Amino acid sequence: MMDTTGGRRAVLARAAGRGLVGGLAGAAAMAAGQAVERAVTGRPASYVAGRTLLLLLGRRPGDDERPVAATVAMQVGTSVALGALRGVWRASGLVAVRGHVAQTVTRILLDQTLENATGAGAPPRTWRRGEAVVEVLHAAVAAVATGLVVERLVDPVLESRRGTESH
Repeated sequence: MMDTTGGRRAVLARAAGRGLVGGLAGAAAMAAGQAVERAVTGRPASYVAGRTLLLLLGRRPGDDERPVAATVAMQVGTSVALGALRGVWRASGLVAVRGHVAQTVTRILLDQTLENATGAGAPPRTWRRGEAVVEVLHAAVAAVATGLVVERLVDPVLESRRGTESH
């Protein structure tokens, strides 16, 4: 049970902190899922996330660069940030499947926004057939793993019933 002393800000800060742990679990699950998927499909590893991070940091990586450390840093960083958000969502009452769906969509939108804004990636409508499905599945695996941890660490103590009758 999450302590509500210290007010809403304190509760949200603790929820975000606990969500970081869920984000790490989501990153690990996503990495494991990607490794299995690549072993089964033969699809090569992607370094778009790493190139995106390098571009955000002011570097100019070529399309042939394979920045493994930057790729891992970007994937883990994104997962941890979303874990913190997931903790806040959970404390506020966005739970279970709705949280999984919201996080999956948020992950795809965040990745695509950064990749396309930096020029590191192309919009999903231009990808080879089936690529978008694979990406959504990986994001969903991360969301479910994050959610399973967050749901154990954060209670929906700030869930409100205001506005259920009228907006």
